[in-house]
Amino acid sequence: MSLRAFLILALLIAVVISAVAVVQTRHQHRQLFVALSDLEQERDDLNIEFGRMQLEQATWADPARIENLALNKLGMKYPSAEELRVVGQ
Repeated sequence: MSLRAFLILALLIAVVISAVAVVQTRHQHRQLFVALSDLEQERDDLNIEFGRMQLEQATWADPARIENLALNKLGMKYPSAEELRVVGQ
């Protein structure tokens, strides 16, 4: 085998290896992009759910709602002036 034929064969092998590496890298890139898209969608869904939970918390913690529950459901009432005691130090 001549030196020229050996060089051509070596270059052909290098080109094939390079092509396989490019295909593998592009495939990996596509897989990672799909995973990234899925994670971004999950993040967006979690942000929406977090916003809903914050709104729900604000609704449940509304002072007017708590006062209404205390008065109606628990039978609590504001103390009268005679029932108040001032405690000193």
